[in-house]
Amino acid sequence: MLDTIPGKKEMADLVGEPLYDIWNKLCALIDEKYDMDCLWNKGGKAWKYEYKYRRGGKTLCALYARENCVGFMIILGKGERAKFEADRENYSKEVQEIYDEAQTYHDGKWILFEPEDTSLFDDFIRLLRIKRRPNRT
Repeated sequence: MLDTIPGKKEMADLVGEPLYDIWNKLCALIDEKYDMDCLWNKGGKAWKYEYKYRRGGKTLCALYARENCVGFMIILGKGERAKFEADRENYSKEVQEIYDEAQTYHDGKWILFEPEDTSLFDDFIRLLRIKRRPNRT
């Protein structure tokens, strides 16, 4: 856990105003569809901050921030990967490539996107639906 949650200015200074806007739009999109617990953490070696969406001990996804970069990570387990594979042609080429290149671990395939605009947001929401049905209407 973090001692202090980064404020708007700190986040905007860290990732840059355009990416901070993308971060906020992505959070708003997730918040609109999912009622989740949101946890701020240190981002480990590669990132300064992690912002995780969890509910009932299960993580839906996580957003990451570092200098001039934001990340969106979703981990698909075995059954979830099968659902993606069955529907993969309906995702953008970029999402398919990032999926194919993602590392698979014992607990699932860790797919990390570094969005620079909102063009993949529809795909992100479809990926989240594989993990969990939206619980907000």
